[in-house]
Amino acid sequence: MYLQSVKKTIQQRPALEASALSITDPVLRRIFASRGVRSDDELDRALTRLPSPWLLSGMQAMVDHLVAALNAQKAITVVADFDADGATACALAIKGLTLLGAQRLNFIVPNRFEYGYGLTPEIVELTKLQQAQVIITVDNGISSLDGVQAANAAGIQVLVTDHHLPGDTLPAADAIVNPNLPGDKFPSRNIAGVGVMFYVLMALRIRLRERHWFEKHGITEPNLAQLLDYVALGTVADVVTLDRVNRILVHQGLSRIRAGRCQPGIRALAQVAGRSLAQLASADLGFAIAPRLNAAGRMDDMALGIRCLLTDDDALASDMAVQLDALNQDRKTVEGQMRTQALALLADMRALDEKHLSAGVCLYDADWHQGVIGILAARIKDRLHRPVIAFAPADNGDIKGSARSIPGVHIRDVLADIAARYPKLLSKFGGHAMAAGLSLKLHDYPPFALAFAEAVAARLDQADLDQKVWSDGQLTENEMTLDFADSVQNAATWGQGFPEPVFDGVFDVIQCRIVGRQHLKFVLRLPFSALLIDAIAFFADQPENWLGCRKIVCAYRLDANEFRNQRNLQLQLHYVERWE
Repeated sequence: MYLQSVKKTIQQRPALEASALSITDPVLRRIFASRGVRSDDELDRALTRLPSPWLLSGMQAMVDHLVAALNAQKAITVVADFDADGATACALAIKGLTLLGAQRLNFIVPNRFEYGYGLTPEIVELTKLQQAQVIITVDNGISSLDGVQAANAAGIQVLVTDHHLPGDTLPAADAIVNPNLPGDKFPSRNIAGVGVMFYVLMALRIRLRERHWFEKHGITEPNLAQLLDYVALGTVADVVTLDRVNRILVHQGLSRIRAGRCQPGIRALAQVAGRSLAQLASADLGFAIAPRLNAAGRMDDMALGIRCLLTDDDALASDMAVQLDALNQDRKTVEGQMRTQALALLADMRALDEKHLSAGVCLYDADWHQGVIGILAARIKDRLHRPVIAFAPADNGDIKGSARSIPGVHIRDVLADIAARYPKLLSKFGGHAMAAGLSLKLHDYPPFALAFAEAVAARLDQADLDQKVWSDGQLTENEMTLDFADSVQNAATWGQGFPEPVFDGVFDVIQCRIVGRQHLKFVLRLPFSALLIDAIAFFADQPENWLGCRKIVCAYRLDANEFRNQRNLQLQLHYVERWE
């Protein structure tokens, strides 16, 4: 989404053969083959293609405890993470368990500034105030050893649903469902926290059906597919790999959103983001709706976001969506200030000169906002094409870090390497391949920064640090149409690990102007063609430098611009060079 001045190389994706694909369009065939698709079955996004929930280890115990809780109508508190995955998983758990007959439900989402991440002993104390008899964690819990122990001591059952990588020791919970547990036979290690909770609900419904629960209690057996909009939003927002299972879940959720059959909160968030439900794509979930939901957890309290997702009142959902949008505007302001400061730090470190750039980069400022360091790390990572950790002050002389990585560097494994080599350096850490969180003492920051650079370098081949833009090839004038753009968009569910097609080409620049201070609006033309094509580049570095440019080579995605109820083809430029 960001056009930057860093030099990159446009490189064609390897052309692979997929003889079992029946797709005849040569461009789509090439796209799917380069992403490892070998047969039509791999593109089937029907719910019937989802693997069985019973393949998840721990599911039998999880369902047994939930059935017992429903039979006794025990008080259940859902403890959520404070990001979009945690918020959607929490809303899904509350709505789903309600549909299945639970009557005593509450939720707690830790305020990141007061309690930090996960089920801690302090959060257990809050569940006691709700008179909880059962705690269900969503998108957290696998590393909550002390919190689970505190709950056990208080006589509260703990059921952990999570997708983060486990440590050497598992919490002493009554049941754990996590596809990343050692020996787990579930075919996807990539489902998000909200996906794990959806699978728990599916298994619970099966067991309740077998026991004639719905007939005995006069409850209409629910169609859980009505909750897949939560799953789609949380899965895309958490930037997990869209393997086959996740592509099915996201596609099914998106289909319901586009048909207008979604939660009022999601509809309201799309409206304040200026997105049409009928044309919503997975990228809109990630870049328009999720940031507004995440803003609650970053700037204030994610409870607002969860309440927005849970409400069935359209007017109330709209009011809360407006509040979330305002928080997101605040987040953008803070982020912009922090990004400017981060670039100044990098300049002082001479890190913008690639000869002095470490394999892994750490940044810290005493004035940075804890809730925004994750976005900052992602922005700097995109600019440097290096794993980056951004730190902000915490309490008691600690600093908290948020890490973002690049393909080829499993960031949690890097932190595990450091913890093994320097046992006293890290206070705690957790996460997955592309993102992680950690804490350490401020006085340990300098040695940690050195250890991080060394640990990343040890895991990374230098070739991985070359900045490449992978292209699916060039398009002809006949393929520069809105119909073809729609066919590409609808052909699959695109996202992390299954990237939306990017094309490249050389264009004459007919017009270039600055819009919104940071964006560039182009009118382009293929050489020797009369066809004029609109294009836009968001957040350009020094946009004034592009004015007067006559010819460019660029990498772009096919997009549609909707204005006054008219949809037209628009290229979304992701990398541009002057063509001399």
